[in-house]
Amino acid sequence: MVTSVLATVFVAGCTQNVKNTSSPSLATSTATTKMKTIELTSPALTAGGPIPPLFTCTGKNDSPPLSFGAAPEGTMSLAVICEDPDAPSGTFIHWILYNIPPGTTSLPQGIARNRVFPDGSAHGLNDFGKAEYGGPCPPPGKPHRYFFRLYALDALLHPTAPVTRKSIGAAMQGHILGQGELMGTFGR
Repeated sequence: MVTSVLATVFVAGCTQNVKNTSSPSLATSTATTKMKTIELTSPALTAGGPIPPLFTCTGKNDSPPLSFGAAPEGTMSLAVICEDPDAPSGTFIHWILYNIPPGTTSLPQGIARNRVFPDGSAHGLNDFGKAEYGGPCPPPGKPHRYFFRLYALDALLHPTAPVTRKSIGAAMQGHILGQGELMGTFGR
């Protein structure tokens, strides 16, 4: 099922007392290579629009379906990360999915909560401390922004355990060929 899935990481602010990981800066594979923009969309949400409750802690907490354009030539794997930069404690990671096969062009709704999939893709730890998608769950107040980012990489990743935003960022550094982004909002 994951062979037709792309890694998605979702980060959002939450009311739980959880560990916050910072997002290291990521560089392209070479200083002279221009990073390709990859279209990232979802039939479940409009760019900049509200994230339906189904994909949040107030609903089923399913990962949203994602679709993306073709990866650049030389792509060996894909990764998806979802982040909430508006969380009270700083950027909060909601989802890390990495080593997605390079020919993948979509991820279905409700990705299984497996740590590792038969096609080699795997979940990293979100800031809830779980290797799965954890939907938006901000404290009451102003809506938060949630950035789903897709990365095309020129390598399979072998991050150090535990696989957090920091270790996946370090493993991705210097290997990014292209990137796509989709932002949605959610508030309670």
